[in-house]
Amino acid sequence: MARVTKSTLEFPYSRTVGPIVGAFFSGLREHRLVGIRGADGKVFVPPLEYDPNTGDALSDLIDVGPAGTVESWTWVDAPTSKHPLQHPFAFALIKPDGADTAMVHAVDAGSADKMRTGMRVQPRWRAETHNRIDDLEEWEPEA
Repeated sequence: MARVTKSTLEFPYSRTVGPIVGAFFSGLREHRLVGIRGADGKVFVPPLEYDPNTGDALSDLIDVGPAGTVESWTWVDAPTSKHPLQHPFAFALIKPDGADTAMVHAVDAGSADKMRTGMRVQPRWRAETHNRIDDLEEWEPEA
């Protein structure tokens, strides 16, 4: 005779976003992209709290974009309920103008044959924002 016990193991925690990540999310709420300048002058988007080369705290927040360039991408032909869009789209590395790094986000190009590395994209913002990454609803090809 077997006994079965069901249990759930949880690690509940909370984290405040702090002044750097908080500034990034506040920027998204205001339909702006915020990056941060490192010690070597590189601009990181999303902003980092500490310089990856020196470990020093960073504080020089700057606006970037709003448009950017697709550096790499992959097509999602059959999105699931967990994806940001419910129709085919691309996940892409997008380097906003004025940034030296790229961020991952969804691009709504309509079809895979319209996507390409090097294409110019612009953000499409949600009308109602919530201080989250999805305040930037998706990127779309520049007109």
